Amino acid sequence: MSEVKTELYPITLTEGAINQLKRIQNDQDVPVDHGLRVGVKGGGCSGFSYILGFDVQKDNDEIYEIGGMKVLMQKAHAIYLLGIEIDWLDGLNNRGFTFNNPNAKDTCGCGTSFSA
Repeated sequence: MSEVKTELYPITLTEGAINQLKRIQNDQDVPVDHGLRVGVKGGGCSGFSYILGFDVQKDNDEIYEIGGMKVLMQKAHAIYLLGIEIDWLDGLNNRGFTFNNPNAKDTCGCGTSFSA
């Protein structure tokens, strides 16, 4: 198992995102051995889609402690996610997680797909 990194974070979770993630974790009785997986996968209208969900730790994961959340990220995904801010919007027009990714060269209208 990898050691938990606490000094430098490759991503930012806003207070709103952390609160919503903890609520989901509670409401869905996510097992305590699961962490928040942040990553990318091929697909989506712009080339890549974001991965955000609870998962067990895997051998090639980097582990971070961000705002009391255990965050899991594959080392290979860091190039696409370095500096990303994940936020939670709860407004009349938009509700859900948003991804502000400085590495994205192009994004789609839905905000969950990007090209690098």
